[in-house]
Amino acid sequence: MPWTRTLLAASAVCVLLLTGSAACGSGARGPGDGGVSPSPVGKVLDDTDGDGRHYREVGKDEAPEVAIEVQPDPDGDGSGWDVRLTLHAFRFSPAGAEARAVAGRGLAYLFVDGRLVTRLRALDHRLPADLVPRGTHQVTVRLYADDGTVWAVDGDPVESTADVTASEAETGTGTKTDTETDTETKTATEMDTETKTATTTGTAAGTAEAPTPTASAPVPGAALSAPGTRFRTGGQGSPDRAGKAS
Repeated sequence: MPWTRTLLAASAVCVLLLTGSAACGSGARGPGDGGVSPSPVGKVLDDTDGDGRHYREVGKDEAPEVAIEVQPDPDGDGSGWDVRLTLHAFRFSPAGAEARAVAGRGLAYLFVDGRLVTRLRALDHRLPADLVPRGTHQVTVRLYADDGTVWAVDGDPVESTADVTASEAETGTGTKTDTETDTETKTATEMDTETKTATTTGTAAGTAEAPTPTASAPVPGAALSAPGTRFRTGGQGSPDRAGKAS
């Protein structure tokens, strides 16, 4: 009957449409749909970082940017360093984000002298002092996509480096020691000055009162500070042979 043929034709059209849709969907995903298919964000390069993570090349117009600033602890107790990041065209993904590359998203890795010390999802970080011992060091921040690839432009990773120098003055120990040493030196000088003053006073008094000299009496040259006066060492009235006043 005519209505039966019409119904069958409509059913065939529906089946064809459904099959075509499925085929189109399958072709869009391509083989190996499980995270290994090419990502539409940038181009994955053969170049890798020190841990074997591939660079993901993007154009300059869409590339993220990062800058780093490292300052000593403002409290001055030498307990660490304050790290501050500045981002452009980039946002941190929340913890547990899907492991896939999304333009302008991801996290930052923080390195000290090329060694990974932490992963960051915030602009501020406190770097412990023991990770930056005495001397000059390089603190580097590098941007990564959530799939572990390194954001890159013109074959170079998107990163920023700050040179920092840790010294005794920043830990407080060296400065305190130096101050104590200077203080002790100054005190010893003052004591020496006081001793010399006491010796001079005693010599002047001895010249005026002519006390009986002893074996520990000042050297004869000290008595020459009074011109024309002879210093005697014996009780027989003999002159001192060490010299006469001119």
